[in-house]
Amino acid sequence: MTRQTAFDDLTSLLGQRATRSKSELEQHGRSETHFPAMPPDVVVYPETTTEVAAILGICSAHGTPVIGYGTGTSLEGQAQAPHGGVCVDFRLMNRVLQVNHADMDVVVQPGVTREALNAELRATGLFFPVDPGANASIGGMAATRASGTTAVRYGTMRDNVLGLEVVLADGRVIRTGTRARKTAAGYDLTGLFVGSEGTLGLITELTLRLRGQPEATAAAICGFAGMSEAVAAVIDTIQMGLPMARIEFIDAASVAAVNAWSGSTIPLTPHLMVEFHGSDAGVREEAETFGQIVADHGGTGFDWATRPEDRSALWAMRHNAYYAIKASRPGSVALVTDICVPISRLAEAVTATQADIAASGIAGPILGHVGDGNFHAILLYDDQNPAEVAAAAALSHSMVTRALEMGGTATGEHGIGLGKLDYMQAEHGEAWDVMQTLKMALDPANIMNPGKLLRQT
Repeated sequence: MTRQTAFDDLTSLLGQRATRSKSELEQHGRSETHFPAMPPDVVVYPETTTEVAAILGICSAHGTPVIGYGTGTSLEGQAQAPHGGVCVDFRLMNRVLQVNHADMDVVVQPGVTREALNAELRATGLFFPVDPGANASIGGMAATRASGTTAVRYGTMRDNVLGLEVVLADGRVIRTGTRARKTAAGYDLTGLFVGSEGTLGLITELTLRLRGQPEATAAAICGFAGMSEAVAAVIDTIQMGLPMARIEFIDAASVAAVNAWSGSTIPLTPHLMVEFHGSDAGVREEAETFGQIVADHGGTGFDWATRPEDRSALWAMRHNAYYAIKASRPGSVALVTDICVPISRLAEAVTATQADIAASGIAGPILGHVGDGNFHAILLYDDQNPAEVAAAAALSHSMVTRALEMGGTATGEHGIGLGKLDYMQAEHGEAWDVMQTLKMALDPANIMNPGKLLRQT
């Protein structure tokens, strides 16, 4: 039995929703970052869990690799197909199935995007808080254990997924978790699949925790003389227990790129962007306290935005920073780093990274979610210049090594995929072997997103 037989069976099952169109294969083989194109052999578009189960039954019978696909916004090559195979694109499974207003939860299909979900929820007074910046699919966000700008208050996908429907490699359909807010019944299989990057099964339904839309929201931006002052202000804010909804950092190089991209005129110094959610009185009090902290650390240009359009402009600027940074060096390739360290070591980690970048000869603006110790350097290099390629790889390696030495992690939110495999042993030790054991128990033929997250077999 061959892959061709599997492809023929998929065409019989799905008709035109199984395609080998060159343009669609190329689209599903690209990455947002530095990885070369790795297209699948076929792309399928299921509409139901039953179809997903049938697809996996076919692929299991023929030993054909299977890669799940949401919107393609992952940054470590999770959705690429280094071994070919079948790409399962969930764009047609994009419905909000059930909103449970009284219990503040929602049941969705994996292809619904974050923005579409919140548009659907707008009239209910509820919202889904996890915001990775990109308009990613909810299924992809769960598979990569995404977080983003709001994690400092609302947590990551790990904290906001109550239950899942998952199709395993052999076509079995299981449900994990319940709509109850807690359980002591057995292994946490929901937690196992959240962050598994499609290596254990395909998520076909999610039950998510929702939050109430805040009565009042205020956002602000403020500049600092240097990184140490900005991080010290963040640490003081956290230690005082101020419930920030977001607190983001961009360095001077990122500010320059954002100014050029958006036409803004932010002073070329490190800046914090912060947002508070709550009641009118609560937000006002928190904003005043934060303003005092900023002043204590020499912050300048403190400017609050309370109108929705002003807040939207501020966060659009932050969310578009990656594209602004890429545009600052046309034709360059971006290696996006993603380390996370304990807050007490954040200033040290960022300062050391800035020094390494300055000595490297390539550009590397820094930005990140300082409220939870997670930051990124966008390393821009010419992939035709061996010296720059080596410099980018060395910078990324030194950042991860330093993070691990500080008690941190190789990835705060982007995941492992293809790009961070080399650090799994150093970070997890024998626990990585346990992950491999779980993988082989659920996917003995290694058809589920092979080559990602785990050792090559």
